[in-house]
Amino acid sequence: MGKVEEFQELRPLLFSIAYRILGSVSEAEDAVQEAWLRYDASPTTPASPKAFLSTTVTRIAIDVLRSARVRREEYVGPWFPEPLLDDPYEDPERAAELADSVSMAALLLLERLSPLERSVFVLREVFGFGFDEIASTVGRTEQACRQLLVRARRHMQDGRPRFEADRAERQELAARFFDALKGGDVDGLRNVLAADVQLVGDGGGKAPQLARAIAGADKVARLLAALFPAMLRIDLTLEPHQVNGQPGAIVRDRDGKVLHTLALDIVDGRVLTIRSIVNPDKLAHLGPVADAWAINDQVRAALREQP
Repeated sequence: MGKVEEFQELRPLLFSIAYRILGSVSEAEDAVQEAWLRYDASPTTPASPKAFLSTTVTRIAIDVLRSARVRREEYVGPWFPEPLLDDPYEDPERAAELADSVSMAALLLLERLSPLERSVFVLREVFGFGFDEIASTVGRTEQACRQLLVRARRHMQDGRPRFEADRAERQELAARFFDALKGGDVDGLRNVLAADVQLVGDGGGKAPQLARAIAGADKVARLLAALFPAMLRIDLTLEPHQVNGQPGAIVRDRDGKVLHTLALDIVDGRVLTIRSIVNPDKLAHLGPVADAWAINDQVRAALREQP
């Protein structure tokens, strides 16, 4: 097998590692491409292409994350990871870890960790790498890596997401949520929302977004029941889709361009968090992006016309 074939075979794993460390589809893709360039330029063939490429992409991602931290501290409003519709890497033996680790809730918890802690946690807890492999990857001793993992676990433990375990039940509840959303059914929404539900938006200052998080089932239900029927009247469409391994949707304009994504955290049979990503920079990998400002004006006009 040649270098190109070896790399293509490992590419899903490399992307999945980089995305979990970075929380960005575009940055993860760039890290994978840079890993390929270094692999291709290597004068010798590594004994283990997987070890070489995993190490390379992890080190690149750590460097990128360190510089990204500064930008995230200056970010306008809440910062969310770029939405991921499909995780390209599959491993039946680690399916649960892979699914939970890519959720918005888990990625936001990973933001609490230092770049080294985050990398060690991802490689060990998600992908099952041995401590000898991790030590070689991050340039620390095995003992130091074990200590990094202990600290990472401690930071992650309290806020660890407790998603609805049954995927079919999650999907059924999400279907009820979206039916009520499209119908402007306040009572239907209240029935599927947790009492302390939160609606939060990420516009990054580049698209209309909520001034602050909206909390409470009644407030969130009334806002959504007014907003979405108005959006549908100007020919926006709501396309249910898995977003970061959890139920969600893509909202598109009349030309099929992406306006924003919705991601739902479902816990104990209720929707606990609704995250909307409107920042066009975080949607570009999904296809052409709609003009959120213009659509916002149209939605406001439609709301004024409501009886």
